[in-house]
Amino acid sequence: MVIAEKSDKKRPRGRSLWLYAGHRFVHNKKGLVCLIIVLLLYGAGLLAPWVAPYDYDEQDLGRALQSPSWQHPFGTDRLGRDMFSRIVYGIRTTVIVTIAAMAAGGLLLGIVLGLISGYFGRFADGLIMRIGEVFLAFPDILLVILIAATLKPRVTEWVLQVERATGIGGIVRFGVVDYLVVFGALAIVSWVGMARVVRGQVLGLKQSQYILAARSLGASHGRIIFRHIFPNLLPPVIVLVSVGMGSIAGSEVMLSWLGLGVQPPVPSLGVMIWDNGNIGVLRTNPYLLLFPVAVVATIIFAFNLLGDALNDALNPRAR
Repeated sequence: MVIAEKSDKKRPRGRSLWLYAGHRFVHNKKGLVCLIIVLLLYGAGLLAPWVAPYDYDEQDLGRALQSPSWQHPFGTDRLGRDMFSRIVYGIRTTVIVTIAAMAAGGLLLGIVLGLISGYFGRFADGLIMRIGEVFLAFPDILLVILIAATLKPRVTEWVLQVERATGIGGIVRFGVVDYLVVFGALAIVSWVGMARVVRGQVLGLKQSQYILAARSLGASHGRIIFRHIFPNLLPPVIVLVSVGMGSIAGSEVMLSWLGLGVQPPVPSLGVMIWDNGNIGVLRTNPYLLLFPVAVVATIIFAFNLLGDALNDALNPRAR
């Protein structure tokens, strides 16, 4: 009783828990700075054609390997291409892959399968969790590499057949297949963690008194799941999405670095790191490697710290 009274004094009267969580997050300087960094980087990626001063493939051998300057803030590469523009377009690649993979895997598959597993239990629970355990038996990045390496040749051949049959060209050349394979492989792997967390939450929530009351009043399964259970899943899901976005961004860069992700001419931060990842570049033109690495590290670091800040704001035990 005393604890409840203290908690009520900390939370302003008349304010919803979501508004209170937002108030706590806004006053968390670390989380707010990370959110601004993520919005700036992802905004620059989404608006790449307007933010980048040059086209990502615009070459000028007369300005090759220029050091950072006012005209080229991140310098130029061996073909005279503006590194700042290429990094902005590389961020766009990361944005597309991370959002698509999280939406398809972590959110769609993870939440739906977690809800089914936790709410209905029995056969559905056993089947979904056993499949998830098979995925967890392999290291995530190795499984993603295996899926991407297996699917890419088959998907490329299928798309080439579609191009020949329809007369539509450029699908493979513009990297559509690379995008599909990368976010498809990441989505297949990324659903397991989300599903396990959602399942655990549902197992606790469905024994709550308000759920039992809804059942006694004849509420359907759909109404109970989407009206009563799903809204209470949002806090941990939001935290997992933030942390998962950083992990997916790192995996996308790793796949491109290994030659299994988005490949030239489409810019990718992983390909830039691979092309310039040698001691000779570090001695003569270190900016070619340091700027892409710094952007990748900033994205992953910002998402991880943002997840911690969201957990502090949304976790009832931290209030």
